[in-house]
Amino acid sequence: MARSAAWLATCFGIGKVAYAPGTVASAVATVVGVPLVLLGWKALLPAFIAIAVIGIPVCGAYARALRINDPGDCVLDEVAGQWLALLPVAVALDGKHWPAYFVAFLAFRLFDIWKPWPVSWAEQRLPGGTGIVADDVAAGAYAALVVFGAIRAGWV
Repeated sequence: MARSAAWLATCFGIGKVAYAPGTVASAVATVVGVPLVLLGWKALLPAFIAIAVIGIPVCGAYARALRINDPGDCVLDEVAGQWLALLPVAVALDGKHWPAYFVAFLAFRLFDIWKPWPVSWAEQRLPGGTGIVADDVAAGAYAALVVFGAIRAGWV
């Protein structure tokens, strides 16, 4: 496996942190995503799609090299899921309401850890990099619905 795949899969080493690498990667993805959100959904959506598409082969290659189904330090998938969770902030708030970023972060982490159906199904049933990325995209979709609901309800 190429070092570049490992470097990408671990988000330039973020996945190697000792404690809660997925949460750390989601926090970094939120911060890095702020400029994309401020540019609007037309910037954030293609960035999310690019990370998800790149993540499938990269995370799959990394998992195969380690012979682990979903390595804990493989966190590129967290970036994809977190950026999807931020999409309602870009669409409905033009990125200017900071509590919504916090809600997106918390909601994504909740669904990524809890793994309600179909998040758990994607992780268990889809092969390789597809499953690694798909469960985080599904968690991000759930989180996006929560964020959109919180915005519509006027809570953020």
